[in-house]
Amino acid sequence: MNINRVHELLNSKEKVDIFYDERPVWIQEVSNNIAKVGFVDNFEEKDVFVEDLYEKNLYNF
Repeated sequence: MNINRVHELLNSKEKVDIFYDERPVWIQEVSNNIAKVGFVDNFEEKDVFVEDLYEKNLYNF
């Protein structure tokens, strides 16, 4: 994913499934090319590179 798409998603009311390492996440905030994400399946949080995030529908899962 690129930083422009992240900002689009954060400013949109659209629900999009976002993943990191095959796990669903929600983006809490973005700074430069680092996103702070929360994992949907537990309470874990992690700082990840924006380029390592992807949308489910783009890969036809």
